Amino acid sequence: MPAARESLLEAAGAALSARPWPQVRMVDVAAAAGVSRQTLYNEFGGKAGLGRALIRREADRYLDGVDRALSAPDRAAERLAAVAEWTVRAARAQPLLRALLTGAWDAGLPAAGRRAPGPGELARVVRDRAAAALTPGEGPQRCELAVRLALSYVIAPGEEPGPGELRRLLSAPTRTAGVR
Repeated sequence: MPAARESLLEAAGAALSARPWPQVRMVDVAAAAGVSRQTLYNEFGGKAGLGRALIRREADRYLDGVDRALSAPDRAAERLAAVAEWTVRAARAQPLLRALLTGAWDAGLPAAGRRAPGPGELARVVRDRAAAALTPGEGPQRCELAVRLALSYVIAPGEEPGPGELRRLLSAPTRTAGVR
């Protein structure tokens, strides 16, 4: 039933973008997906299960975007900047992803539960994927910098980073601890 599952997740995502999670009704999600309410309950067990599946899907979509940015044929700094830019753009567009990356859940979103990846876990996954995608000489320190820089723009949003600003910051030579 993968097609029904994806249709239900799409319908639930659309409902969540239109109203807070407590106001999302299972009957409306099922109707929007073109399936019975029983199919929805069979697939997710209930509203909490549907919410957990939405959260997992959002995390997976984010990590797919990270992988796309890392697979570009660019230099390491450009790939890391692309990851940082993707993180900022995606988090600003998706409240559920922003909550996953920051740990700041509001009452209008599904409850994360214990199985949802936390901000630290997602940051480690991104850092590890970036380190694996780069050649050994390209610097795991920059992977950490890219993740932290992107999360700073998500956590404390301000002016949108200008074109190339994140790339410039990530291309700067890194200092080792204790060296001035």
